Amino acid sequence: MNDESRKPADIAVALHYDGKRAPRVTASGRNEVAERIREIAIEHGIPMFDNPELAMLLGTLDLGEEIPEALYRAVAEIIAFAYYLSDRATAI
Repeated sequence: MNDESRKPADIAVALHYDGKRAPRVTASGRNEVAERIREIAIEHGIPMFDNPELAMLLGTLDLGEEIPEALYRAVAEIIAFAYYLSDRATAI
């Protein structure tokens, strides 16, 4: 098995969190779709976090589906990171 075959698939997942309910999947895709999701995030100043393993798990969820409780902690850390980046951006 070479290094290429062990790499996680190119995947991107977008989440929406309103602060009231669990985050939910709003976009998910692989390869070209994943690239477009990242481009849209950049265009709109949405923070991104690179975690291919978590993205692969989240990518199995249906659009609009809330994340499962087992992933709350991992996603909460990413949301906290995004809030941190957003606060820093407004301070500059």
